[in-house]
Amino acid sequence: MVSQGTRYKEEQIIRSLREIESGTSVAEVCRKYGIAEQTVYRWRSKYAGLDTSELQRLRELEAENSRLKKIVAQQALDIDALKDLVSKKW
Repeated sequence: MVSQGTRYKEEQIIRSLREIESGTSVAEVCRKYGIAEQTVYRWRSKYAGLDTSELQRLRELEAENSRLKKIVAQQALDIDALKDLVSKKW
């Protein structure tokens, strides 16, 4: 899922997290990219261990999940409308 309002693309986030994993300090990476340490820890919890191919698969799954949720919501509306129609006395 691409968060709304982000300044950094997922590839940039993964690159900065790899820098930290390779031994660069969190504070140094934060200064380099102009981010808060809390942001790094939030990114780490979301993107830890992902590479770019896994990230692409994650995006595909999130898009599919969103599409399926819309379908379910539409079906729920259709069912509700049909129940309402059937319950009326003619």
